Amino acid sequence: MPPAVATQITQHTLWQALIRDLPPLALAPSRIPRATLDSRTVEAGDLFIALPGPNTDGNLFVAQALAGGAQAVLCEPRGRDQAAEAGAVILECSGEAASQSIAPWQEAPPNALTGKQLAYVVQDATLAMQQVGGFQRVHRSHPELKVIGITGSVGKTSTKELVAAVVSRRYVTLHNIGNLNSEQGLPLTLMELGPAHERAVLEMAMYDIGEIATLCRLARPQIGVITNVGVSHLSRLGAIERIAQAKAELVRALPSADDGGIAILNWDDEHVRAMAELTTARIFKYGLTPEADLWADDIRGEGMNGIRFRFHYRAPGKTETDSLYVRVPLLGRHSVHTALRAAAVGLADGLSWEEIIAGMQSIPGQLRLVVVPGINDSTVIDDTYNASPDSMIAALNLLHDLDPENGGRRVAVLGDMLELGDYTSEGHKMVGRRAADVVDLLVTVGELGRAIGEEAQDAGFSTDSLFMMDDAVQTVKLLAGILAPGDLVLVKGSRAVGMDSIVAAIAQDNPARRINRSQASEG
Repeated sequence: MPPAVATQITQHTLWQALIRDLPPLALAPSRIPRATLDSRTVEAGDLFIALPGPNTDGNLFVAQALAGGAQAVLCEPRGRDQAAEAGAVILECSGEAASQSIAPWQEAPPNALTGKQLAYVVQDATLAMQQVGGFQRVHRSHPELKVIGITGSVGKTSTKELVAAVVSRRYVTLHNIGNLNSEQGLPLTLMELGPAHERAVLEMAMYDIGEIATLCRLARPQIGVITNVGVSHLSRLGAIERIAQAKAELVRALPSADDGGIAILNWDDEHVRAMAELTTARIFKYGLTPEADLWADDIRGEGMNGIRFRFHYRAPGKTETDSLYVRVPLLGRHSVHTALRAAAVGLADGLSWEEIIAGMQSIPGQLRLVVVPGINDSTVIDDTYNASPDSMIAALNLLHDLDPENGGRRVAVLGDMLELGDYTSEGHKMVGRRAADVVDLLVTVGELGRAIGEEAQDAGFSTDSLFMMDDAVQTVKLLAGILAPGDLVLVKGSRAVGMDSIVAAIAQDNPARRINRSQASEG
């Protein structure tokens, strides 16, 4: 469930976005401090949005939200009775009843609705929430706001965080927090926009064709960043070409080059390169090849101290190339692509190299991968957010780059990867082959995870160092007995098989002893 978010919207925003008319004098432009999808988190003055979900229905909790002090609720018709019984003013937003419920307030005295709780009744709460977020983006944000949209199969979140750190060196910047990157989450982020924001850095996620196009209609990005195209969500989309098609909706939505549109494309990914033909925006190429406008070489991993490499940049219309060495506090050699993306956005947006480097070196601590002390004096690398073959291999490459202390071992605890469709078998085997080359001790979790272990064994990995466990409970018991001082323990896999519970059991995460936080991989 997304968290409650601070907003810049008002009751006038809701009225105009949902009822599509000027607000009456009876309605004061009361600011709504927060919006939430969880009635249990409602505080006085909040907006509660009653969404149906896979496990419950927010419309069943309208009364609870109003009792908690919500000044407004956005609900579907089945939440209407609860709102009425709680004494809220019912505002029908569609159908024949709409004019009847709204008319009395059009002629009411000024501020007659002050202090009253309002229930906006809509046919589809998700679409209504999008209308509110889109209205805020178009009508209530800075007139020169520039939106940077980011999508791809792997690396979206780390890219968003690093890009935001860079552009905020010059501009007042908003970026979506947590997982507010979907058709439900991104509108909440847009409600946070205010006239002070000069830049918005927005991660965009998708599960099917058409979803990123919807997010682009709401957010209206001028700069689009594509990280890569991988096999995540293959079970839903069926083919990697369809994943590429879905991701390409971002570049299709960008303005033309003449109107300031810029598509920042990973030139190392053939599916992303092909997107250059799908947009009229200016193409900014990044990668590890001199064919790109911005590329990197001489990449050196420095363990927990980050990575060091050399940037090369050829500005539009110039033949000479600027080069400089940098070090950034990101873990793993693969993170150079994250740095390239952030630098590309900064250069495309007119920032100086001094601003770009300072931004990258001031990245916030809350990124996906967490390194914490573990049981038996081990060190745990928690990368359990999600998993795909690409992100698994990136995490294993990181483990390979790190040197265990005091004679410790490289230990990988790897679980199932889901939603890979026809690529399920090969994806797990590919991870198994890489694990066999990297780790000293391999523990697999789950039925699909077993395929990782079996492939590692076929690749020559010692059976004495291989443990294939059925579930997280068994795994925790095993690790408690075999981890030793100095061991580096990578834990990665789908949360569906309880990988996060393994971390919780084996980590000794005392904030005073926290080692580092950085990004290794996403899937």
